[in-house]
Amino acid sequence: MGFDWPPYAYVPTRNARHPKGAFDGLIASVGPDVPTAALHHTAAFRAGMAYLKAGYYWEAHEVFEPIWMAAPPGSAERLVAQILIQIANARLKHAMQRPKAAARIEQIVRDLLVLCPAAGALGLTRAALGGLAET
Repeated sequence: MGFDWPPYAYVPTRNARHPKGAFDGLIASVGPDVPTAALHHTAAFRAGMAYLKAGYYWEAHEVFEPIWMAAPPGSAERLVAQILIQIANARLKHAMQRPKAAARIEQIVRDLLVLCPAAGALGLTRAALGGLAET
């Protein structure tokens, strides 16, 4: 896939946080020269999607955040990145056995999905994002 997997999924209060800079290589793929329309082709985005699907929720959040920051304010790409970050955050709260926090964040995801255009952005449709939110 073009990136390294962390040795474990970090869950606060359960295990040690990854070393500082562990994701710098992935984050660097979201450089200022990357056009908004190409953000989903970056190593950070590809790793974030793989991490999210494999249960590495904290790690997914870490590599989705620079994509959110690189996307223009008010853009569909920024909204989709925010949704992905919140999906990862909700799943992490479940892993931490914090169901109330997870439920609150899941509502945020549902609210954001309503704002998302059907065609979505970052190569994802609203339906695909909804499917990610449900798993």
